[in-house]
Amino acid sequence: TENFSMGVFLLRSGACIPLHDHPGMNGMLKVLYGTLRIACMDTLPAGSAAAPPPPAAGGGPCLRALFRSRQHYTPASPPCLLSPHTDNLHQIDAVDGPAAFLDILAPPYDPQHGRDCHYYRLLEGPPAGAEPPALPREVWLMETPQAADFWCGGEPYPGPRV
Repeated sequence: TENFSMGVFLLRSGACIPLHDHPGMNGMLKVLYGTLRIACMDTLPAGSAAAPPPPAAGGGPCLRALFRSRQHYTPASPPCLLSPHTDNLHQIDAVDGPAAFLDILAPPYDPQHGRDCHYYRLLEGPPAGAEPPALPREVWLMETPQAADFWCGGEPYPGPRV
């Protein structure tokens, strides 16, 4: 509807929904089956960066973010919640098998009203073979086009009026 969108996402084992945002939106993600690893980040205000983006940035626009959490979620877990200012950027990975989750966004994506999905790449990562750095921590993200191997399809809701 114009007020919210609701869907069930199915991910095969090892599949990933790339790091993306939900501008001006609230959301709830509830695992129905399997295990998901969800990495959540918050956008930091412009001008809050202590250092310039790394030289590898070179391409698209960069933004500073607070990498807040990286947690596993199962059907027994509470939902993962996001708001326009908290956990609004996230990456979702299916861990140890296929997974399914319910996703509710309010309001829904709407490019004509400034709520288009943007994808990002984390510009700094842990050295090979090292443990991931402690969280929370500040990171640089670079906006990227949607990955060529990522596809998300949908079907209209044929049920009763909501």
